[in-house]
Amino acid sequence: MNLMPHLIVAPILLPLLTAACMLLLGEKHRPLKARINLISTLLGLGISVMLLLWTRHQAIPASIGVYLPSNWQVPFGIALVVDHLSALMLVLTGIIAICALLFAMARWDRAGASFHALFQIQLMGLYGAFLTADLFNLFVFFEVLLAASYGLMLHGSGKTRVSAGLHYISINLLASSLFLIGAALIYGVTGTLNMADLALKIPLVPEADRGLLHAGTAILAVAFLAKAGMWPLNFWLVPAYSSASAPVAALFAIMTKVGIYTVLRLWTLLFSGQAGASAYFAGDWLIYGGMATIVCAGIAILAAQRLERMASLSILVSAGILLSAVGFAQPNLTAAALFYLISSTLALSALFLLAELIERSRSSADLVLEDDAEPQPSLTVTPPPRGSNLDDEQKVVVGQIIPWTMAFLGLSFIACALLIIGMPPLSGFIGKLSLLNALLNPLGLGNATDTPISTAAWCLLALLILSGLASLIAFSRMGIQRFWTPLERPSPILRRIECLPIVLLLGLCVLLTFKAEPVLRYTQAAADTLNNPERYVMAVIGTRPVPSPQAKAASMPQVQP
Repeated sequence: MNLMPHLIVAPILLPLLTAACMLLLGEKHRPLKARINLISTLLGLGISVMLLLWTRHQAIPASIGVYLPSNWQVPFGIALVVDHLSALMLVLTGIIAICALLFAMARWDRAGASFHALFQIQLMGLYGAFLTADLFNLFVFFEVLLAASYGLMLHGSGKTRVSAGLHYISINLLASSLFLIGAALIYGVTGTLNMADLALKIPLVPEADRGLLHAGTAILAVAFLAKAGMWPLNFWLVPAYSSASAPVAALFAIMTKVGIYTVLRLWTLLFSGQAGASAYFAGDWLIYGGMATIVCAGIAILAAQRLERMASLSILVSAGILLSAVGFAQPNLTAAALFYLISSTLALSALFLLAELIERSRSSADLVLEDDAEPQPSLTVTPPPRGSNLDDEQKVVVGQIIPWTMAFLGLSFIACALLIIGMPPLSGFIGKLSLLNALLNPLGLGNATDTPISTAAWCLLALLILSGLASLIAFSRMGIQRFWTPLERPSPILRRIECLPIVLLLGLCVLLTFKAEPVLRYTQAAADTLNNPERYVMAVIGTRPVPSPQAKAASMPQVQP
């Protein structure tokens, strides 16, 4: 019996059952709930890795797995689908979830009620959104992850967090309403909400109904693009993400990618070159809307004074780059964008965690928990050795000891900055270089073409460079203020469990640098699958329900006595 198709539903069921168990335990067993949460998250990552390896080693179209939870024929029943792109997003979600959870276990999971249950429900919504093949079920999983994110956003309380959280809830409720309206219009025109079936029905829509189809799609796109962070729909994102607790903000770094994933999935599937009169519908809006996002976020990042705000604005810059790249509908550019998505998401999650540690010695608003108080080592003043070099304040210039905490924070900050800016030698540079190469060589290196590079491609190329320059200026200024100022500040007390997630995320970025070639091959395979939607459609439509034992017995030939 092939168990691999049954693993497709496991990333959804596992966090659902885990959350239910932790709700039954109550608030008196937080250490036990933290261990259960960690084990469940590790299992979810392991299952995601297995699905990724399966899609990688299977030949197309067998690399697209389909599972029918209700065992009903498509398009009448629920369908879950895993391919190169969804498996990649599952693994990325699992990695960030583990790192955010480890960081939260140091102190933040005790700042409010039901943190671990909400965390698992959030994972359930994320995994479900990446696996579902039906618009209505996509709405359901969106609501699941948003409901959990409301609680996590307000986790830790505080006036700023509650104020930003209320705006966050209001905007997402409005986006959910638009989601329903858009899905209803599309269903009224096509009679289906299954994504594969929609890909077959959209080319056949009568011309009289095509305007209604496009209107429903536009309303649906507003909901997705608000979650993805496209300008001018992203005014809520920076205050919300900047106010959230560090582990929650690190987990939220993947939430904007849910909107980008949905846009990429639906646009390449429903409005590909095979969609007839609706082919590449609103592609220019994605390109120029993404560019406007880069411009606005790039200007805002120059004025940012807080590290959390810089991280939030960097999310918008990366979202603008990804949305613009999607709009070009070029497989090579999509492959480069997926590599950039992996690198930037890991780096931004690490930066959110790092920001809390860097600001710890500067902020008096940190939560003080009962076991946070640790004895401080006594300081003794010793005279400098004879003949040593002294500065204006009579302190030794040569041979001063740098506390390991400041050394760790400084090196981690430099690594995050290099990744987000896109400077060599880390994976951020490879991602941006791949994007530039794809813009200058749409058909790939070695393929001669007489097609000139479009004006939009030149504009995006310039914005990639200028946004990197803006980030370089902003991070340089922030680094000078935080690490080179002469003000005497005590070194923050760090725990190993707080440093470990940052080391893991940055270590994965270093590994991504050395393994760039196989990862780029994988993202190229994902892009090729996206730009050939018939593979996805054939895999989903061709899946048949498993016959019942009675049907099997009835179909068997009867042996005459």
